[in-house]
Amino acid sequence: MDDRLRTALETVTERQSGRNLVDAGRIEAASVMGETATIILSPPVAGQPDLDRLQPEIEAAVTGLDGITRARIVMTAHREASGGQDKPRKPAQPRRDEANAPKPAKRIIAVASGKGGVGKSTVAANLAVALARDGLKVGLLDADVYGPSAPRLFGLTDVPGLQKTDAGVQPVEAHGVKIISMGFVVKPGAAVVWRGPMVQGAIRQFLADTDWGEPDVLILDMPPGTGDAQLAIAQDIPVDGAVIVSTPQDLALDDARKAMHLFEQTHVPILGMVENMSVFICPHCGEGSHIFGTGGVKAEAEAIGVDYLGDIPLHPDLRTRSDAGEPMALDDGPVGKAFRKAARAALEAAETASKPAPSVVFD
Repeated sequence: MDDRLRTALETVTERQSGRNLVDAGRIEAASVMGETATIILSPPVAGQPDLDRLQPEIEAAVTGLDGITRARIVMTAHREASGGQDKPRKPAQPRRDEANAPKPAKRIIAVASGKGGVGKSTVAANLAVALARDGLKVGLLDADVYGPSAPRLFGLTDVPGLQKTDAGVQPVEAHGVKIISMGFVVKPGAAVVWRGPMVQGAIRQFLADTDWGEPDVLILDMPPGTGDAQLAIAQDIPVDGAVIVSTPQDLALDDARKAMHLFEQTHVPILGMVENMSVFICPHCGEGSHIFGTGGVKAEAEAIGVDYLGDIPLHPDLRTRSDAGEPMALDDGPVGKAFRKAARAALEAAETASKPAPSVVFD
């Protein structure tokens, strides 16, 4: 644990035991990246979870340190008392080289959906290409360890592996984007059969050990669901915000809400929502058909008070070009323009979310 954080957290007292958070074994991890401190708390052995009370006290203690302007505080699942005994757990220690690791990019944007099949990876890849086309230095981390899509989407299915130099793991570059993916490590068609800690470790290593080259934007292509990969990212990196991808119908929106709830629980801002497959464009007559309904994502964004970043039409070329590793964001047609509009809106939202507030804001 960072010594400065340890000293600060020793000034915060747990009401149940009367001990400070460190001595009570409540700190599972505490690290600093950039100007953001991340504190992972275990719940109390007895009594109700006390995050609401502890959060402002931890905030005041941690943000009083030089160079720390924001605090991200997460409490893990509740644990039951064992035989009425107060047995503090030993705090989990972050790797020493992660404790003060620099932020890997100026802006970090997670792209998530909550479920598979809505084109989240396609959107993430094209947002990255669109930003690169605008002249930015862009990286993409394919965090879907179990089902990596980036090699196919960027036409890199024949990459023999990842190389490591003294500067770190070397990302593979295509269409102006530096890419890291588990798909470059395992054989095509091979299943990754890993438990949660191994997934978390892989994501941490990809983030911390990659020679990203100080990109302006790092896109995180999140896996579907609300599990270990998301928790690893919430613990280890100061994400500027998340872009939620959904198709218009209620079935997809149900899972999109779950993804948004996860980010809210881990204090990561929702930058906005993108409606994918919003309208089918006939390649013959050019007429549009709303196969999955219309306006569902925009209505959801308005209902919960987040930005609507744009809609991406469904076109046969998008499927064929994605399979061929030729992102549509490279083109000037309606699909390419839609991706570039959404990418600029997402970046603008990330810039706004990262501006320092007059007082500390838990984001």
